[in-house]
Amino acid sequence: MALEIEHKYLVVNDRYKDVAFKCVTINQGYLNRQPERTVRVRTVDDLGFLTVKGKNAGDVRLEFEYEIPFEDAIALLKLCEPGIVEKNRYYVDYKGLTWEIDEFHGQREGLVVAEVEIPESGFEYEKPSFIGKNVTGNPLYYNSNL
Repeated sequence: MALEIEHKYLVVNDRYKDVAFKCVTINQGYLNRQPERTVRVRTVDDLGFLTVKGKNAGDVRLEFEYEIPFEDAIALLKLCEPGIVEKNRYYVDYKGLTWEIDEFHGQREGLVVAEVEIPESGFEYEKPSFIGKNVTGNPLYYNSNL
């Protein structure tokens, strides 16, 4: 069983761009946005993915992600519910953890959030200087609600 333990934060400045080791373009849509489960289709540059996530229990939830052919992902995006999410994702290594910073585009232009996966709930870690308010568990910031 695949568990995702993740914390999400608002980003207060763009210093992450100076230390990012990678940036990708992501387009994603949802075939299902029910609170008990979401089914997401995503393209990351020229790769395709299908992801199923369970309901959050604090900072933990089930997550199953599978690479699919890029052409299939493009076709599945056309079947998604309205509201395709467009964003650039920057990757930053900081004190042993990889932070993923998402700059949203389109209707969500200006929103920037950071996520970090941790090995277990209660794990203590240091935050980079660009990290602001913790919004973990706040449904307003779930990608499926954006």
